This record gives sequence, C-alpha cells and structure tokens, in this order.
Amino acid sequence: MSNFDMQDLSQGEAAYLHLHAAIRAGEFRPGDRLREIEVAARFDLSRTPVREALRKLESDGIVEHRPRIGAVIRRLTQPEVVELYEMRLVLERTAAEMASKHASAAEVDTLDALNAEILAACQDAQAASALNQDFHRCIYLATRNRFLLESARALNNALMLLGPTTLADEARIRIVCAQHQDIIDAIRSGDAPSAGAAAEVHLQTSLRQRLKAFRA
Repeated sequence: MSNFDMQDLSQGEAAYLHLHAAIRAGEFRPGDRLREIEVAARFDLSRTPVREALRKLESDGIVEHRPRIGAVIRRLTQPEVVELYEMRLVLERTAAEMASKHASAAEVDTLDALNAEILAACQDAQAASALNQDFHRCIYLATRNRFLLESARALNNALMLLGPTTLADEARIRIVCAQHQDIIDAIRSGDAPSAGAAAEVHLQTSLRQRLKAFRA
C-alpha cells in the first residue's frame, strides 16, 4: 500500500496494516509478545491505535490475549497445522486444475519467472518465501474464480502462524521448484488431472516438512 493510501486510513487501520504486514514478513513470529509501547514506538504511533489494531488481530485469530502477559502471536498446534494443510490441499488442487483450463500464456510465463526467482533466492530464505507466496497467489488468480480466491484469502491469517519458512536451505528450495515446475507444465498443457495431482504432491511434501519442526 502506498504512503498516499496510508494517509487516507485512520491511525487504527494504519496500525493494523503495519502489524499485519510485519507478521506476514516474519518480523514478528508465533509466540512473540506484542507490547503496546514497543509496537507504537516501532511504527511511530500512539498506544491507542495500536491497542485497536491488537484487538482486530485478536478477532482475526492471529493474536491471543494471555493473562499477566498480554497480546501474543498465536502458535498453531500440530493438529491445527495438519487441518490447515488438509484445507490447503483441497483448495490448491482445485486451483491448479482450474488454472489449467483458464490460465493465459502470460500467466503461465509469470509462474515460470517466479519459479526461477525462487531458485535464484536460494541463499535468502525470506525472499524465497515471499516469492513462493506470490507463486501460489498467481495460480489462484489464474482460476478466474472469485469464490475460490476468497476461500484462499481466508486461509492467509492461519498461514502467517506457521512460523519460520521451510525454504531454509538450497536442497529444499530445489525440491520445491521442481514440484512447482510439474504444476506449471501441467497447467501449460491444459492437463487438469496432472495439475491437480502435482499440486497434491507438493502440499503433502510441504506438510511433511512442517511436521518435522514438531519433532525437532
């Protein structure tokens, strides 16, 4: 969002967007405490709009209030992570199938370019993670289905609570990019069953990586 757009928002809305973006970028992580005075100083705001933003984040399910501690970013349990990925699998399989029917050549080229950028960012986990989010968003946009896109957006808050990216090493990124390429190739050829199957393999691999963190 541009500075001009920010000027049109209330301080509470601006505080919410600042905090939401910082959590999404990994600047604040699950389990972190959000102290009003520190957040206010960070974004050059007073404590009142920060308090308003924290209440909204709590209603979104991103933040929880703990007695004697205050606002803390939620940490998903292992069952919640599994449930989240089960839902992602349904949506992303459907998205890949629909994209294979509706994606333009330009959109497929964009997916190719994003995948190449992810591979090139193998030494920067946060950059690779942001590009990965853009890649999956591009698939959803290519479905031409506003209801599927809205369902995907509803998962965004939960995805922010997964913690550090799994794209932490070059070997993992190479696996992800190879799986992405399978999805891209199927979408380009208009092969819906193959696109859906490739998306499912990709999500199952991602879930296994996430669950490793609980055993570490």
